[in-house]
Amino acid sequence: MQQTKPTLSFWQIWNMSFGFMGIQFGWGLQMANMSSIYENLGAKPEEIPGLWLAAPLTGLLVQPIIGYLSDRTWHPTWGRRRPYFLIGAILSSFCLFLMPNSSTLWMAAGLLWIMDSSINISMEPFRAFVADKLPVKQRTLGFSMQSFFIGVGATIASALPWVFTNWFDVNSTASTGQVADNVKWSFYIGGVAFFLAVLYTILTTKEYPPSDAELEQQKKEKKGLFSGLHEIGFAITHMPKLMKQLALVQFVTWPGLFLMWFYYTPTVAAEIFGGSNGSTAYSEGQNYAGLTYSFENIITFVFALFLPFLAGKFGKKMTHFMCLLIGGIGLISINVVTGPDSKLFLFVIMGMVGIAWSSILSMPYSMLSDCLPQNKIGIYMGIFNFFIVLPEIIASLFFGKVMEGVLDGSRIAAVTIGGGLLILAAFLTLRIKTEKN
Repeated sequence: MQQTKPTLSFWQIWNMSFGFMGIQFGWGLQMANMSSIYENLGAKPEEIPGLWLAAPLTGLLVQPIIGYLSDRTWHPTWGRRRPYFLIGAILSSFCLFLMPNSSTLWMAAGLLWIMDSSINISMEPFRAFVADKLPVKQRTLGFSMQSFFIGVGATIASALPWVFTNWFDVNSTASTGQVADNVKWSFYIGGVAFFLAVLYTILTTKEYPPSDAELEQQKKEKKGLFSGLHEIGFAITHMPKLMKQLALVQFVTWPGLFLMWFYYTPTVAAEIFGGSNGSTAYSEGQNYAGLTYSFENIITFVFALFLPFLAGKFGKKMTHFMCLLIGGIGLISINVVTGPDSKLFLFVIMGMVGIAWSSILSMPYSMLSDCLPQNKIGIYMGIFNFFIVLPEIIASLFFGKVMEGVLDGSRIAAVTIGGGLLILAAFLTLRIKTEKN
């Protein structure tokens, strides 16, 4: 890849980031709906974390491997990262069509494993894509543009069940063991949107070819599975200091998000709207939670437009600190919502989370990309994902016991703990030294 990269226009950055909107249809639909789908198929509250293991385990295994492979891929027509965009999009879209037709709990859980593996194949190279294409001065804008499209995609994806019910009168209730029609149609639309958005980026964006020296170096390097695992291990033990500092922040941030994704929708449906599985109140709460998720993501993509300005004025570290703090306070504030009469405050809460989410999706990666060796960006971005998925694995394996033995099944208490973790992560951000490695 060229060491001196030209400054790209706004629309060139738009095109190269557009595919992330499609990827977020996959994530957004599962974040807003999978816990409820699991409960509809018979899962108990303490079983929900374990059923979410697919996302972290597939990310742990797939992302560093895809990063390693994409660093070493080059095709004159398809480029370096784009082949992985396409393969992941095809597989993910197929899974999105199958998921809402799951007839058993374990069928849904198995499909989630396949779908999350496929999404990771598309998503990991998109992070490296920004560093491949943009000079250092434009990387904050590049990652913020990804946040923008993530917000747009998640806004639409989260609102789709509500839209189908309220605009097209599609049924939002289903008997035990079934998925409601409004959720089914949302997943179908998501599958089409995922594929088309990623295809748009593939067709409108070219990649810089590797230099002759890089091609020669790749010919000399050992290839094969064991060589790849050895290089991944070497990269883990030789992480730049800034990456280690950011890793700790990520390790605390993401469990807070996971607890929200595990329990926010069931909290609204069961503890705020007072519904039970299959009841009208539960369905109304579930749809309302999706609507607030949609508002969260509106805030995410709108706030992403201001992030480059804030980072320039206050610095990336302080910008991230303030955003995490706001999001944590927002989640804790769910305790003031006592019933359907105060449900409008949920929009305030999720708007505050949207501010945090916008920064989480961009600031750590912008800080990280400045300290990475140019020919190892893919593999290091994959390794950085460890510090997202490892805490989720821990939460998935053990938080069910906490729910059962300590929190007495209180979903709202789990969401509150998530807010506390975001606040802790905010203060850990202040320890980061952002000088380039």
